[in-house]
Amino acid sequence: MKILVCDKLAPPGIEVLKKAGLQVIEKTKLSLEELKKEIADVEAVIVRSQTKLTKEVLECAKNLKVIGRAGVGLDNIDVETATRLGIIVMNAPGANTISTAEHTFGLILSMMRNIPQSFNSLLQGKWERSKFLGEELYGKTLGIIGLGRIGSEVAKRALSFKMRVLAYDPFISEEVIKKIEVQLTDFETLLRESDIITIHVPLTPETKNMISEKEFSLMKDGVKIVNCARGGIVNEEALIKALESGKVKKCALDVFETEPLPASHPILKFSDRVVLTPHLGASTQEAQVNVAIEIAKNVVDALMGRQIRNAINIVSLDFKTYKVLEPYIKLAEKMGIMSSQLVPFRVNKIRITFSGLLTEYKLDPLSSAFLKGFLTPIIEENVNYINAKEICKERGIETEIVTSSKKSEFLNTIQAELISDKEEKKITGTVFGKESLRIVRIDEFYVEIIPQGYLLFILNMDKPGVIGNIGTILGKKNINIGGMSLGRESPGGKALTVLNIDQKVSKEVLEELKSLDNVLDVRFLEL
Repeated sequence: MKILVCDKLAPPGIEVLKKAGLQVIEKTKLSLEELKKEIADVEAVIVRSQTKLTKEVLECAKNLKVIGRAGVGLDNIDVETATRLGIIVMNAPGANTISTAEHTFGLILSMMRNIPQSFNSLLQGKWERSKFLGEELYGKTLGIIGLGRIGSEVAKRALSFKMRVLAYDPFISEEVIKKIEVQLTDFETLLRESDIITIHVPLTPETKNMISEKEFSLMKDGVKIVNCARGGIVNEEALIKALESGKVKKCALDVFETEPLPASHPILKFSDRVVLTPHLGASTQEAQVNVAIEIAKNVVDALMGRQIRNAINIVSLDFKTYKVLEPYIKLAEKMGIMSSQLVPFRVNKIRITFSGLLTEYKLDPLSSAFLKGFLTPIIEENVNYINAKEICKERGIETEIVTSSKKSEFLNTIQAELISDKEEKKITGTVFGKESLRIVRIDEFYVEIIPQGYLLFILNMDKPGVIGNIGTILGKKNINIGGMSLGRESPGGKALTVLNIDQKVSKEVLEELKSLDNVLDVRFLEL
């Protein structure tokens, strides 16, 4: 079997492929036409971030079975086309955890002790000891946003420096927090009390501009910001304003909204107060070797039919069963994505109940699809059908799978209950016909929601004029409504209004909607 390696892969990874008896074709920096020609008759391909496996390229692959991404991000791979063509897409999500955590701490130390600035001063023949007076980490409060694998490793290092560590992560249990010995807190408390804030969450619709003008206003004067996660989580325009005003004393960034960083970027004018690196979080010799070996082993095992690990898009089912369950797998994943954006509390347990003819099939793929959807918007490492349950376990989230023989209003249903110590949220879905996915109940509200695109969930009182006021605001903002579903407890009581809309909604529009009379809560979801 042939495998095409399109981007530079560490030699130990190449050795794994050769020892498995694969014919390894190493060709990097291919043009589009060259890539289309080379990929035509290989069984597997390994890429990093440079090579783009687009729809046009993948449709030229006659024998391709496996794509291996030597790293985490999948922006350069058309996963939807690969799935349609039956190609397994896998990555190596855990290989750069230590490297990124160490880089984060390196940036923190460099920022606190003015290391880059003092080095540049020495290069100019100066000896400015008093100018570069630094600060100790001892006794300072570090706020960690996102306590996944990388965030947890950063926390361990901070504790060794005798720092007070606050953590915000609404999707990790208090039991797990106790093991790490950090203080779990809410988002605003972390912003108000932290001397240094470091970010370790993925870039999603929920985390886009997570740190912006409002969040900066809540922080201490002279706060320090670190971002080794993804560009766009910290609003760069708001950051510049905060640096100019002195609200942010210093910052250290490894990621940016536009990469490579433009030479004209305004943050460069603060060279005496910022530490910037060109996306080096995973750039260590060890990480490059680890990721090469991991992805090579995964690809070999998949090609040899032994095991599929870290697959992004494949559920292990025979083809006939997969075709029956495919719409329900899609439904379960959509329900998971919705649930993680809807719950306003820390989830301790997820109970998934299946009813109807679904109970005659193996349910692991369906529950894994829900958990994958639930975790995808909230953790910094990639989650897939295979590792979703294990990641829930790591985060102290108990999972329970139940089958029900009770008669339902629908032929087949999937119901998910997200449970905390004090409250819970239920979401129920079904499939009409062959492919019509529907959410039919949210808590006590019966609805009929198409789970796709952009959604507005509005909890309101069932009073005259509420829907009209909502429509007026959206109309003024040129936001088109594509569909609507209404559910209510009783006339005049609480009601749920769900709108399918054609575009994203800004935080400002959400705040304006929340300010309306008889509107209790507003949430924007992206599926």
